[in-house]
Amino acid sequence: MMLSPELADRLRWRIEGYRNAMVDFQRDLTAVNAVGPDGGGEGEWHRAAFLKEELLRLGLGRAHEYNALDNRVYTGQRPNLVVRLEGRECPPTVWVMAHMDTVPPGDFDLWDTPPFDVVEREGRLYGRGVEDNQQGLTSAVFAARAVLEEGLLPTSDVGLLFVSDEESGNRFGLEHVLREAPDLVSPSDLVLVPDFGSAEGLELEVAEKSILQVEFTVKGKQAHASMPELAVNAHRAAAQLTVRLDLRLHARFTRTDPVFLPPESTFEPTRRDSNVPNINTIPGTDRFCFDCRVLPGEDIAGVQGQIEETAVQVEQEFGVEVSIAYPGLLPAAPPTAANAPVVPALIDAVKAIRGGEPRLVGIGGGTVAAVFRRRGIPAVAWSTSDQTAHQPNEYCVVDNLVSDALVMAHLFLRGQ
Repeated sequence: MMLSPELADRLRWRIEGYRNAMVDFQRDLTAVNAVGPDGGGEGEWHRAAFLKEELLRLGLGRAHEYNALDNRVYTGQRPNLVVRLEGRECPPTVWVMAHMDTVPPGDFDLWDTPPFDVVEREGRLYGRGVEDNQQGLTSAVFAARAVLEEGLLPTSDVGLLFVSDEESGNRFGLEHVLREAPDLVSPSDLVLVPDFGSAEGLELEVAEKSILQVEFTVKGKQAHASMPELAVNAHRAAAQLTVRLDLRLHARFTRTDPVFLPPESTFEPTRRDSNVPNINTIPGTDRFCFDCRVLPGEDIAGVQGQIEETAVQVEQEFGVEVSIAYPGLLPAAPPTAANAPVVPALIDAVKAIRGGEPRLVGIGGGTVAAVFRRRGIPAVAWSTSDQTAHQPNEYCVVDNLVSDALVMAHLFLRGQ
């Protein structure tokens, strides 16, 4: 149910009035480097300290901490924060989960502006992390602030969950929180993860493909290129294996699902390591990788079986040895059902602000929403973004920052 026109107008006026404050908040967040230790940084501790002060200053209350021990950072801890706003009824709790960590800036020469100093230009904020995931975090904070400053009670309790370590696997972030507090988030709660988005803000991510990453090492015998009779050419065998896998996997796994883009499973040859430094040597070892994104419901073991059977055939035909490793194996989480309460509630909120018809989508990449789904907690990943995460010159659109806060406020006050 959408909000009454009067209440919707009040919220719009209130949140539009925060525009400059939201820009300043983003500027302050970006200045506090929160690159995790896997990216060569010191972690999220200083950013969490800033957030705790701001949450208190803005009247949202004191954050409860679920800190994870990590001896790779100088504080020895990775912070995770929870703030709750009491609603008219409980359950369910409406959760917005965003992450505090960012990836490193990469090559500074590719940036037009300093990555940790926000620059506002033509309605955009440029800086590392402004979209991933500070936009979602900022919108959530100011949506909650708007509800409080309008003197309103949310329809049900609201929880803001700000975690560490999302960029490196969630072990010290959401995974830790849900282990430490297994009853914190219930399957009946409404969970929004503003860490996926489209430019028009109408795509709700409810499903993900399985991820299977494969590394092949092909071993033959090295020799001078002028004497191939003395060699077993690992490069030739690896090239054959690459082509045969590409053809075989696409021919074997043909099921499609229109929720996903692309709608089929994908099997992409990706990294290939250097073998020999000179042209006139036949390599004795060749290494390459495949990245497979497999539709939910497809048998991952079946994919592995096809890979291994093809490798055996190449071994026998070319006289090489093929070793296979699976450095990344992540089966798809159960999708969020279209009738899960969070889906129609978010659709109503997005319609009210964005117009148009929201649509449910699946993606090939992974989002932290899958951590909830694996625990039987329906979650939707949504925001409005130009998908500049991890790129040089990452930016967020200020209008999206404001409109996403409006959507979240409508979700908090649904039915009023």
